[in-house]
Amino acid sequence: MSTPSIIPVRIGFVGWYLGMINSRPVLTKSLTSSLIYVAADFTSQTIALSSSEPYDFIRTLRMGGYGLVVLGPTLHYWFNFMSKILPGRDLFSTVRKMILGQTVYGPTMTVVFFSLNAALQGEDAKEIVARLKRDLFPTMLNGVMYWPLCDFITFRFAPVHLQPLVSNGFSYIWTVYMTYMASLDKVSE
Repeated sequence: MSTPSIIPVRIGFVGWYLGMINSRPVLTKSLTSSLIYVAADFTSQTIALSSSEPYDFIRTLRMGGYGLVVLGPTLHYWFNFMSKILPGRDLFSTVRKMILGQTVYGPTMTVVFFSLNAALQGEDAKEIVARLKRDLFPTMLNGVMYWPLCDFITFRFAPVHLQPLVSNGFSYIWTVYMTYMASLDKVSE
């Protein structure tokens, strides 16, 4: 007589989410990024707006679209790429992944974020370059103070299929800051 195998049953939201990560990883991670960007922008506007200023739904839509179309897919492929070229979760591999994140992925995504957001607001190439000159260095400097610990925890302790989720969790706070920076007025000439 054979003994039935015990298959863990995943129930509730967590089980559903983990199932979606397995069956539709890019879509699930993209929707997760989008929701986090929407929530972060809502928080950013709630903090920054005076009671007389209207809430900017178009801005929130831009942020959600960025999470959905750009950040979610790139996080999925970035973390999978990192796990292929540096497969370990030992200290040495983790630090190397952190360095690559701080020197390649982070700066690239920051430029893409500011440029795309500015273009969607109608800024031309000259205005986008001026915005990058004004905002990129301070943002990158703040990122170096925030992201290394987040990356260490993500790369060292999270399995690769959950790394975008863990990173998204950290990115909520960062995104509040980023959406604020992206909402600054154009650079005056």
